[in-house]
Parts: sequence; C-alpha cells; structure tokens
Amino acid sequence: MRILITGNMGYVGPVVVARLRETFPEAYLVGHDTGWFGHCLTTRDPLPETLLNEQRFGDVRDITTEDLRGFDAVVHLAAISNDPMGQRFEAVTDEINHRASVKVAKAAAEAGVGHFVFASSCSVYGFASEGRARVESDTLNPLTAYARSKIATEDSLRALDNSGMVISCLRFATACGMSPRLRLDLVLNDFVAGALANGEVSVLSDGTPWRPLIHVRDMARAIEWAVQRSPDNGGKFLTVNVGSARWNYQVRDLAEAVGRALPEAKVSIATEAPPDKRSYKVDFSLYAELAPDHQPQETLDGAIAELRDRLKEQGFADRDYRKSPAIRLVTLERHINSGSVNENLEQRHRVPA
Repeated sequence: MRILITGNMGYVGPVVVARLRETFPEAYLVGHDTGWFGHCLTTRDPLPETLLNEQRFGDVRDITTEDLRGFDAVVHLAAISNDPMGQRFEAVTDEINHRASVKVAKAAAEAGVGHFVFASSCSVYGFASEGRARVESDTLNPLTAYARSKIATEDSLRALDNSGMVISCLRFATACGMSPRLRLDLVLNDFVAGALANGEVSVLSDGTPWRPLIHVRDMARAIEWAVQRSPDNGGKFLTVNVGSARWNYQVRDLAEAVGRALPEAKVSIATEAPPDKRSYKVDFSLYAELAPDHQPQETLDGAIAELRDRLKEQGFADRDYRKSPAIRLVTLERHINSGSVNENLEQRHRVPA
C-alpha cells in the first residue's frame, strides 16, 4: 500500500503517520508539507518524519496528477486550520482549503488513486438553537471562513466525477490531545497550558456553548479506517461525523475537568459574558455503525492528564505561550514578517507546477 499524507508536519499529521506505520508496517508512506511548522516540536522522541519512507516539501496548490501516480490512498490534512487564521487569511483559506483540495482530489482521481480522505470539520454546524445533536443530513450553519471552506469542499467532492475513487469526508469534532507538534490554540489544550503556565483556566465566554471534541489518536483511528473503506460500507462518496457522543461537552465542563486535574489552578468563567456563537452537539451514530472497530478509545480525563504530564516533563512554563510557535497564526505571521512567506501564503522561492 502506498499512501500520501498532505499537511503531515502539522498537529494531527505526525499522529496519523505513527498510526498508519503501526497498522501498515510494510506500507510506503509519503508526506507532503510546506515545512512551515516543522520546528514547532513538543517531543523528545525522534523526528516524526523518520516514520515516513519519503518526505516531500511543497505547496499543496502545486500537486499534480503525476505527483500522485502509483498511490493507493491520499490523506488530505493540509489546510489553513482554525478560525483566527481563516479570519486573517479569508481569501487564501478558500483558495487552499477549498480550491486546492478539490484540485488535489481531481488529480488523485486522474492518477487512479483508490481512496481520498478529506479532513472536514463539525464546525460546519456552527450554531444549533435546538438541543438535538446534529446529524449529517441536518442544515448547515457555517459561521467562519474555515467552516465555509469545508462545506464548499464537501460539495465539490460530491459533484466530482471520481472515476471509481472512494471519497471519505470525515467531519471531525474539535481536536485535542498531545502531539509531537502540539497546538495550544485549541480549547482543551489551551486550558491545560493556561493552568500550568499561569495557574488559571480562563473561559472568556459564559461557558455554556456545546462543543464536541476528539483526541488526535482517535482521529488517526478514523483515517486508518477510511484509507481502506469499502464502497459497500457507506458508498463511494461519504460524509460522516467522526467522534463520540460521550465527548459532547459544554465549554465549562472542559474547564472544570482541567481544574480537577490541576487543582492548584483557578477556574475562571466569565458568566456575565455573552455566549460564544458557535454551539452545537453532534450525533456520531452513523460513524459507530460504519466503523465499529475504529471507535474513539480516549477519555477526557486521560487526554488532560497526558497533556499535563508531558508538558511538565518538558518544563513548560511559558506565561506568554499565546505568542509562541504553539499558536499557528503566530508562526505564520513570523514567516510573513521575515519575508519568507507572502500574504498569499506562498513561499518566497515557490516554484509553480
């Protein structure tokens, strides 16, 4: 089996590579990444890319059909990957997250790739006024450029003449948990970092919004399933919510769980603040039906304890961590300010296809 993983040097990518290498030890794994976040390491283990057979460096916008010939599966993780970055780079978010993703999928189909796995997001549900958990067929309500880009890609992939390629759009819950390239601009990870560095878990909203979470290792389990999914199991084109009902939490629940794991930290919730507009519970029953052997295994308390312990081991005490490379927007801004990347998020010495 030959698998190409785009965006492999991000937050989720190293965990996916490790899972695929463990599950398919004889597979030929290739990474494709700009390398912009390669230095954002939060591990003392060997470089994650040592598990690959090959690492390619380049802009996902430049991937061609020839680049994908001979691959059995493409795992497409590359994206402008959260709401603050989507707001800062709105036009580029559409260009990379949507248009480039569709271009890569078309190239994969033309190259005869059997499986295309697209990392979508439950953020497409945006705000659900009803208490009922959202299912895949529910009306979508995207509130950000990031969420809109995911919907646009799903729609384009659905319309794609895929030449027999099996397409899986995995609507992941909000990612969390330890990674060799940890991000601290994600809600649970941020709470743990704040508790360790500043002695406070600070919730800037009233804490009532609902948010489903998923551990990065459980995301990797889902991708392992999708790269070998039979079209008889969900159809040639599939959009599915990926997560677990037990991981539907209100933000204040997350803060209080971190407070229990780090009792020396103060939990501060701005109860008088207006609620975050993003609030949704998600129904994951379709994923449970289709992938019974790849269901989420991690727990909230386990994720928090691992983050706490691993960060402590590394001596994490950066009170100003929200200005560190662990915040991806900060890293992008530094690349732009240095002149190595332009405002269109292109490498200065990018060689177009």
